[in-house]
Amino acid sequence: MRAVRRGLVLVGILAIAANLRAALTVVGPVADDVASDLGLAASQVSLLVSLPLLCFGAFAVLAPRLSARWGFEATSMIALTALGVGIVARSLPWAGALWAGTLLVGAGIATLNVALPALVKRDFPNMVGRVTGAYSATQSAFAAVAAVVAVPLAGTQPSGWRLAFGVWVGLTLVALGLVAPQLRGAPRPRAVATAPVEGVEGVEGRVPWRSALGWQVACYMGLQSTFYYSVITWWPSVETAAGFAPGDAGAHQGVLQVVGIAASLVAGRLIDRSRARGQSMLVAAFSGLSVVAVVGELLAPGWWVVWIVLLGAGTASVFVTALSFFGLRTESHAQAAALSGMAQAFGYGLAALGPLLIGALHDVTLGWSVPLFVLLAMKVPEIALGMLAGRNRVIGTG
Repeated sequence: MRAVRRGLVLVGILAIAANLRAALTVVGPVADDVASDLGLAASQVSLLVSLPLLCFGAFAVLAPRLSARWGFEATSMIALTALGVGIVARSLPWAGALWAGTLLVGAGIATLNVALPALVKRDFPNMVGRVTGAYSATQSAFAAVAAVVAVPLAGTQPSGWRLAFGVWVGLTLVALGLVAPQLRGAPRPRAVATAPVEGVEGVEGRVPWRSALGWQVACYMGLQSTFYYSVITWWPSVETAAGFAPGDAGAHQGVLQVVGIAASLVAGRLIDRSRARGQSMLVAAFSGLSVVAVVGELLAPGWWVVWIVLLGAGTASVFVTALSFFGLRTESHAQAAALSGMAQAFGYGLAALGPLLIGALHDVTLGWSVPLFVLLAMKVPEIALGMLAGRNRVIGTG
């Protein structure tokens, strides 16, 4: 029975992961339709895209407390429900519902982002890398599908984007159906150390907010997220400036996503194999792939296949590593939830600034060389902090 339950938990984790990006990546391809139908300004469309990312940081702080009170399964059910309601609300013929629904989508995904690493730590403590890689690959796969089918689903009608948005509630219902049966056999919730305040369970050194190791993980999460969202936002423009047609540059992003799916699975297995010696060398190797890609784009943009493959593999591997640290650097699933909330609150808050900074640098310098050099410079502290976070120790012992 234990093996059956673990199998159901794994299926539930993957079903939740399938919902983590699809509702977000569907927005970009039909953003012009939304703006035209509702009369939104460009700044409002930008806010529509960035608002969920801001929610990731804000709600990540609350998620560990919810898990401590209700348990991971119940918290996941509540978050999935909020996500489903948000998806439906965004599709209603009322402008206010678009913003309220987007907030619910961001809040639901933020809570699930925090809960999943803790679930992996609790039920798969010896397979943290592989399970993390699997759910990262799953969310990337469904994110890519959502982006590809958005325009065909929207069709040619001005309000067709509502169908493209709303259809993904079906995926949320599937996840709810798979998670709901697990409530009966779920462990009782335990107190989770979520902030540096008096009275939380555990000794002071084990609270992530008071731990040097906790901050190394959080800063690593923030820097890699900043790089990733900057690349996702601006790489097509970089390639367009280098002479590629906009359609080709967009297709290259699809290649990046496909490579990232495979790289997530490979990275997960490598991370598990490195448990005894730590992941510091893997951190350097994974980040090095993206460094080579950026340098290559600066020197020989015509070799786009090489650079996009390296970039996709590097960003996906680093992301899986950052998520795996939540389980590998903690002693319990409760502590993993606390570290996950802390790192994602800080990380996504920092990541929200990355695309703005890179875009501003482009506007000031009228080119992409300086922004790309800044991205390269960001890799230096990312690698240094990641190698520190990758040492084989847990919060409370180093």
